[in-house]
Amino acid sequence: SHSLSLTNRNGSLFTASLEEALLVEDETTSYPNRIPTFNGYSFTGNATAEFVYVGRGQVVDFDALVSLNVSLEGKIALAKYGGPFRGLKVKNAALYGMIGCVLFTDPGDDGNITEANGYAPYPAGPARNPTSVQRGSVQFLSTYPGDPTTPGYPSKEGSPRADKSPVVPNIPSLPISYAEAVPLLRALDGFGTPGSQVNRTNWVGALNVTYATGPAPGARLAMSNVMRDSITPIWDSVGIINGTNQDEVIVIGNHRDAWIVGGAADPNSGSAIMVELSKAFGNLLATGWKPRRTIVLCSWDAEEYGLVGSTEWVEEYIDWLSTSTVAYLNIDVGVSGKSPSLSATPEIGTIATEIMKKVLWPTMPNETLYDAWSAESGGEVGVLGSGSDYTAFLHKGISSLDVGADQGPDDPVYHYHSDYDSYHWMSTFGDPGYQYHKAMGQYLTLLAYHLSTDEMIPYDLPAYTTALRSYYDDLFSTINSTLGTLDTSELAAAIAQFESSANDAMTLMQQAVSTNDSSLKTVVNGKFRDFQRGFTSAGGLPDRQFYKHVVNAPGIDTGYAPTTFPGITEAVQAGNFTRAVEWVGRTSLGIRRAADILKT
Repeated sequence: SHSLSLTNRNGSLFTASLEEALLVEDETTSYPNRIPTFNGYSFTGNATAEFVYVGRGQVVDFDALVSLNVSLEGKIALAKYGGPFRGLKVKNAALYGMIGCVLFTDPGDDGNITEANGYAPYPAGPARNPTSVQRGSVQFLSTYPGDPTTPGYPSKEGSPRADKSPVVPNIPSLPISYAEAVPLLRALDGFGTPGSQVNRTNWVGALNVTYATGPAPGARLAMSNVMRDSITPIWDSVGIINGTNQDEVIVIGNHRDAWIVGGAADPNSGSAIMVELSKAFGNLLATGWKPRRTIVLCSWDAEEYGLVGSTEWVEEYIDWLSTSTVAYLNIDVGVSGKSPSLSATPEIGTIATEIMKKVLWPTMPNETLYDAWSAESGGEVGVLGSGSDYTAFLHKGISSLDVGADQGPDDPVYHYHSDYDSYHWMSTFGDPGYQYHKAMGQYLTLLAYHLSTDEMIPYDLPAYTTALRSYYDDLFSTINSTLGTLDTSELAAAIAQFESSANDAMTLMQQAVSTNDSSLKTVVNGKFRDFQRGFTSAGGLPDRQFYKHVVNAPGIDTGYAPTTFPGITEAVQAGNFTRAVEWVGRTSLGIRRAADILKT
């Protein structure tokens, strides 16, 4: 059970419904088994206090409030979604002495399709329904994902259970709609610092309020949140197509759990694509075809709570995965709009983008998926952070990729983790005719086909060198933005060593193909499969040992977005140059180990 009420300074009372509106047009919104609005892993507790608007709830937002002399201790935080993972907003509120956290979605993050721009709200039109609420987990994802009670080992019946307090909040939190956030924000108008004077990006949204910090003396929130805390079974569904070479494996995954009854985009668009992919491979098998590499198809459970199904599976089968897995391909939200997105480890980016050129994209006649993606991204493959099921694979040193089609600025608003992520929304606004689903299915299937069937693993190792040099430049900029100095010559030398080994490995691949030397082909494919393992050989990141990849990891205060050379970068940002020196050495060691695996 849960409740939220506001007592205004004049004594009037506003009580939030904490409900999304039931829509006649959208039958799943009124199902008797619909899911309440809540945060997974939220703390059971009550809080009554004055409240402060904290922007997006990043550490820099709280620091800005402290610098403005806004009192935070003993207050309740009102935070806007966007930016960092929601659990980190709650974590940060508690770190600054706050006793509760209320989260809301702001239409300012909805692009151009808003009521303010003349669009009708769903279900009458493509703008956000004002009562939509984003549910979601508040686990501290950037510390570690998976079952909070089994850090680093698989969660099985009878497994020893650890204290979960390092990764779940100790203050209650509630998600609300922007319709029910307006009275709260309005109560702060005229108190504290106006939002326009707070020097923080994305502080001010699109609602008709000033986004003042508060607190407003005498305006108090009362919140109650009662959660059921239990350990229950989950199920991963796994299918295997055996290849002729079972020492090389391609894993393809999508989660199937949703926060709501519908989940048309998240995760069912990806699940539908996985089903069609499996049918395509089934039809190939019926002709007598067999892939060169084993294909493992995974439907993950409990992703939404913190990547639980995939993380526990990787932890259980890591010995097999680390000796055989060539790549992990992830599709989460397959389609929530018309804007293609691609993030991947650099070596897989070239084949991933080349395959895009073979798939037509429905937006314009004769436009390819590559054309649409390139226009959106500028041709830059994204860096993997976290937030979906590739995470455990990446941090065990397995080449990984995440793909989908997201809401663009001119697309109908996607109601993330809301009852309105439904079949009716998808059929009416999201992807009428399901042509974008079809294109994404064709793409993922064709990419999986090449990775599982091409004689040589189609990796572009020099692309990794290019990425390392780019990340090095970014690190240099970070260092230069501080008052400290850091000797990075060891890191530069390690990158040069990697470049030499990567170029030699590509030459060896060309030699293997030109001479048709099957033994040499096996050696080269083994190097391509395994070199990523080297990046994870230097131990886990400080205070979050799950994250082992020295090249990229989710930012400690983002959860979603990546930080490159995270051990060094975050130490520099924290002003801890002693730790930064240590992590120059550890990062360099990881890069040299990857180079040694590629060495010919």
